[in-house]
Amino acid sequence: MPQAEIGIIGGSGLYSIPGLSDMREVKQDTPFGDPSDAYVLGTLAGHKVAFLARHGRGHRILPTELNFRANVYGFKQLGVERIVSISAVGSLKEEHKPLEFVIPDQFFDRTRHRVDTFFGNGIVAHIAFADPVCPQLSQVVETACKKAGVTGKRGGTYLNMEGPQFSTKAESNIYRSWGMDVIGMTNLQEAKLAREAEICYVTVAMVTDYDCWHPHHDSVTVDQIVAVLVKNAENAAKVVRETIAAMPTGRSCKCGSALAHAILTDRDRIPATTRQKLGLILDKYLSAGK
Repeated sequence: MPQAEIGIIGGSGLYSIPGLSDMREVKQDTPFGDPSDAYVLGTLAGHKVAFLARHGRGHRILPTELNFRANVYGFKQLGVERIVSISAVGSLKEEHKPLEFVIPDQFFDRTRHRVDTFFGNGIVAHIAFADPVCPQLSQVVETACKKAGVTGKRGGTYLNMEGPQFSTKAESNIYRSWGMDVIGMTNLQEAKLAREAEICYVTVAMVTDYDCWHPHHDSVTVDQIVAVLVKNAENAAKVVRETIAAMPTGRSCKCGSALAHAILTDRDRIPATTRQKLGLILDKYLSAGK
């Protein structure tokens, strides 16, 4: 019996979800080490959910230090089939204003120091990733934004930089010339691993400020940014609640069968230790007769 149906990852400014009932904390022991924090399990809008603070409560973990594999695998262990990921981002377009949300359907990778696959150590798999975000989940979130009274724009590209430093103006202007929409430091690796784990994934990108390309960037104060973070977190909690309430029972997407044709390694050549380590996502394809 799954302990949770839907996973929620809280980014900068969102370290808990108001309205959870029957709350309890669970620490997951994964083959990839410790997740960022304990998972907070509970019921929200009639659904069993699991919440994880991406950077740990108290915001202790750098983007590069995040154990993305443990975070996603921990959700898989709990029975989660869908992940709604909340992320604070900078805007690379005038049209995406602070306090607005973007629901990107594409990612662009500018990271350098990340582990972003469960595979290796004797097993090779290549998932399709042309469309990295679950379309069914994106539609649900877009509708939830409308119900919550929050501007939520579906579509666009999330550029995932390494960090922890923010962009130079030269970098920011290059990203703008490429047509990127928002910039953040965390969500691409989550999306890749969720797809490998056959979990639906969507990003809710909360625009905190314009990146340093904007002519008024230098006049923005820390107090203003913190105020936006607080308001964004309030809005995100509303959107998450509406998203959970409207979640369909079944999955109409292809996320749940992402590995069906992805595993290239001969079944009898997969090391036993690797097979055991990845049993949670491989057994449905490697069991007898398949």
